[in-house]
Amino acid sequence: MTERLPVLYNKKPCYDIVFTQSFDGLWEELQALECGSRKLCVVTDSRVDELYGEAVLNLLDGKCLKAAKYVFPEGEKYKTLDTVKDVYRFLIQEGFDRKDMLIALGGGVVGDLTGYTAATYLRGIDFVQVPTTLLSQADSSIGGKTGVDFDGYKNMVGAFKMPRLVYMNLAVLATLEDRQFFSGFAEIMKHGLIRDSIFYEWLIENMYEICERDLNVLQEMLQRSCSIKKLVVEKDPTEQGDRALLNLGHTIGHAIEKYKDFELYHGECVALGCVAAAYISWKKDMLAMEEYYEIRDMFVPFNLPISVDDIDPSEILKLTKSDKKMEAGNLKFILLKKIGKAVIDRSVTEDEILAAVREIYFSEEDAHE
Repeated sequence: MTERLPVLYNKKPCYDIVFTQSFDGLWEELQALECGSRKLCVVTDSRVDELYGEAVLNLLDGKCLKAAKYVFPEGEKYKTLDTVKDVYRFLIQEGFDRKDMLIALGGGVVGDLTGYTAATYLRGIDFVQVPTTLLSQADSSIGGKTGVDFDGYKNMVGAFKMPRLVYMNLAVLATLEDRQFFSGFAEIMKHGLIRDSIFYEWLIENMYEICERDLNVLQEMLQRSCSIKKLVVEKDPTEQGDRALLNLGHTIGHAIEKYKDFELYHGECVALGCVAAAYISWKKDMLAMEEYYEIRDMFVPFNLPISVDDIDPSEILKLTKSDKKMEAGNLKFILLKKIGKAVIDRSVTEDEILAAVREIYFSEEDAHE
């Protein structure tokens, strides 16, 4: 069953999020964007290309002015300006102009990189998101944030660029390895924590069906999760205020991600960051102790980490200072007043951050106790 969620930008219709269970309706959606008279370039990575690249390209071939495909190697380490330059070069060689369109087919790395390329090629061309991971379907494909990493610093170079369409084929989730699937779930849990306690409880009640990847349950889960992000983004599209709430878990999470050289998946780091943020919230008398331990423990049945080894807490603290959310030397931290109610806090101290990192740090000494 196909469902549609319209997203507004400056109170005007901007793009639709389409929830479906195959690629069959993709061309019909693109046709509504007048793609029959455009050149289209599918940008994807080597892993996704093996699974879906040819199938999607065949859907476009012969229907638009020209269908091309650019494939770059899989992995976060290729989410760089060097890869963007390679895509620019390909588009120039293939004669793409301002009326043409890019299609991001893949996970968060593909979506972010393709979106940034679209935002900057010829001062901006249209693009469409076709996310193929739970992480990208729940989070990165929605809201228009694009970017690439720079010298290991995550999303340090970027732009706001809204897609023309987000097309989610939920059937692709069956091909995800378990670790990648549950990594994406961390962002969904985060949405419940920041804005919707009823949805948070629904996730726990439907734990078995989610872990078994029941497609109908996953579709309801994603529609509810995306609705939360949609409302936040519509209110604050360029993160001048409440959109920052979506960064729960990301300040410490990004620091761990960089320190571990992307050995841990993004969602795994977000889960760790959420536990740390909940710990700070408890210690600042915002959350009850029972709420903190419930939040922490509820990541476990979804195969997400609540502790991490082989880190230096003081180095993690240093890395938080390079976070994009620094303002005039102060860190804009997202904390929880309760499950379903997040707030922006600029008073978190270095000692509080360090204590939170130590709370999630699993050392050799812990193992022998």
